[in-house]
Amino acid sequence: MSYYFSKTLNVNFENAINKVTESLKNEGFGILTEIDMKATLKKKLDVDMLNYTILGACNPPFAYKAVLAENMIGTMLPCNVVVQEQKDGSIIVAAVDPVASMMAIKNETLGEVANEVRMKLKKAIDNL
Repeated sequence: MSYYFSKTLNVNFENAINKVTESLKNEGFGILTEIDMKATLKKKLDVDMLNYTILGACNPPFAYKAVLAENMIGTMLPCNVVVQEQKDGSIIVAAVDPVASMMAIKNETLGEVANEVRMKLKKAIDNL
């Protein structure tokens, strides 16, 4: 089982971020965090890389269900979505598969929540 699902886009990086944010919003997710890896690694390590942003996506009703099912699940939240520029100019968008990431936790209720979140995240990526 893969730990993520992805899609390749042929748009500029800024447009990709906007499309991803809107598609996630349509599935009930908001963006809690936005980490610009390119800028961070340039500042901290003085290395150059192509655009790479990690979006921390959260669907509040599902986050609440997950915390009720497993109180320390916050260590694995929010759901990360990567927007990464490729050398050819294309953009890969990849989202964590919550089912894969929750496999280590033996909690049936949490598994059900992970399946629901998986369907919504996958739909958001597929609809790009």
